[in-house]
Amino acid sequence: MERKSFAEMDCSVAQSLEVIGEWWSMLIVRDAFFGVTRFEDFHRRLGISRNILRDRLTALVAHGVFVRVPYSEHPPRADYRLTDKGRDLWPVVTALRQWGDRWAAPRGAPVEMVHRACAHVSRAVMVCDHCGDVLRARDVEVVPGEGRASVVASS
Repeated sequence: MERKSFAEMDCSVAQSLEVIGEWWSMLIVRDAFFGVTRFEDFHRRLGISRNILRDRLTALVAHGVFVRVPYSEHPPRADYRLTDKGRDLWPVVTALRQWGDRWAAPRGAPVEMVHRACAHVSRAVMVCDHCGDVLRARDVEVVPGEGRASVVASS
């Protein structure tokens, strides 16, 4: 089955999927948050074929999610480090992990996140950056944003 491109869709979710929507991409990003930086370590941890890993890392570098940082000239080797753009995926990876812990992990969470400041297992919660209230889908209204190509008038 051929993968559909979302490049022409006027939607931030679709545009994000153009960058990180491949199966392995988010697992590579997840492992980077866990401290993995080297090709061989990604390969060993994920069990991914070398050519697919190379292609995904190349795409993630091209999209600015990772930057290659050389650490050896002979043989040529590089670390893959998250950029600011890549680090901004932390809440996305965390939300996916928490959803998976609840709905796809019948034996319980495979990993837990301990907040260093208080030493307790923690769950991330989405809050309004203005008032601090917890945000749920039913608490928000979707309105056209400044980047909308064409605003449809409501009747």
